[in-house]
Amino acid sequence: MVDVGWVGEVLPLIAAGFGVGLLVGLTGVGGGALMTPLLISTFGLSPQVAVGTDLLYASITKTAGSWRHHVSDHVDWPIVMRLAAGSLPAAAVLLAAMAFLPVDMVQLAHWIRMGLVVALPLSGLAIVLYPWLTRTAPRKDTGDVPPRTIPTVLFGVVLGLLVTLTSVGAGAIGVTVLAALYPMLPAKRLVGSDIAHAVPLTLVGGLGHFGLGNVDTSLLLVLLIGSIPGILLGARLAGLAPEWLLRPILTVMLCYAAWVLFNKG
Repeated sequence: MVDVGWVGEVLPLIAAGFGVGLLVGLTGVGGGALMTPLLISTFGLSPQVAVGTDLLYASITKTAGSWRHHVSDHVDWPIVMRLAAGSLPAAAVLLAAMAFLPVDMVQLAHWIRMGLVVALPLSGLAIVLYPWLTRTAPRKDTGDVPPRTIPTVLFGVVLGLLVTLTSVGAGAIGVTVLAALYPMLPAKRLVGSDIAHAVPLTLVGGLGHFGLGNVDTSLLLVLLIGSIPGILLGARLAGLAPEWLLRPILTVMLCYAAWVLFNKG
């Protein structure tokens, strides 16, 4: 008789990938922050493996979106380069510290959980604040904006550390802080620039965690099987559900996930 026991293990993961992908497609940003806490609290993965797997998952799913924004000329590449100048070295330094400093796995897992406890509510707050911050943004592209090099690079450093530790922040937090730094940048270029920057950051973080043995490749494939149809469906349905309803619901979900992780930490 053929063993089909694996189906009961795989189907919930595919469903989880589909659900998160659907939220990503519906909201544009923020939904992906649910993947790591879901893997930890619901499926019992260690925080390290959940973060590492989610980072590679994010780098793959965001690549198509980044290319689409690039083709549509929605990416401000100088801003992306400034962010990357801070985030990529910061990610590399943190990964090196994880590899070479004498930190045991239990302690690292605790710090990842506590990082998520901070990052998830911040993402929720960013999801709610983003429409308010962009209410005065021009609808048409008015050309180059003031570079604000130092604040952008410094924010890149913070984002690099946060994303590498928790896998959270490259979406909602990134685009919201960019909206505050560049209020004259149209919303489509804010989102496009944030997604374009997220690709190399999550890839560097994901590959670093892979080298540390913190990536489950089988899980990654299963999540992609579920999430890609979810993202496509969500993108098709975007606009049908009002953002004023979706954003607070997603914020509550992220805060609840943080509360669950705090109680487990």
